[in-house]
Amino acid sequence: MKKLLVTEALVGLGVLIAGNGAWGKSSGTSAQKLADRYRIDNIEKTWHKAASLKNVDLMMSLWAPKATFTIAGQTYRGKRAIRRVFTNAGPFQTQNHWESDTPSYKIKTTVNGDKGTLYFECHYIDIKTGKVANVVGVDHNVQKINGKWLITSSAGATPTLGG
Repeated sequence: MKKLLVTEALVGLGVLIAGNGAWGKSSGTSAQKLADRYRIDNIEKTWHKAASLKNVDLMMSLWAPKATFTIAGQTYRGKRAIRRVFTNAGPFQTQNHWESDTPSYKIKTTVNGDKGTLYFECHYIDIKTGKVANVVGVDHNVQKINGKWLITSSAGATPTLGG
């Protein structure tokens, strides 16, 4: 009985491995591309962690040195200017006790070599009331620079109610 279970487990594992190899080839998705998508997705996670903790240094770790950020019709160039935006932004204000979140179905990531895109929405929830305090969307262009995925340009986007 034990031998049969081990055999079935090995056959199942073989099917999974074979299926994964076929899936990767048929969809054009390589292990590297999947790894890059995962790392780009981590930008969103770090963004929301930084906002929830009011950690501007952590937020700035996501940006390339010569990045641009366009919001409310104004473009900020370079990390110093972008830092000022976040220092004064609602989520980073001491009087606001917000938790930052993104519905996973509202995250969209693309990868093309060492460049990609990332869209997500920020739903800022007031911890005391449990109500949504603010909702914003951002479109990012990202690039792998010295082995790390960073935001090279970003623009505020209009959040959508649908998926």
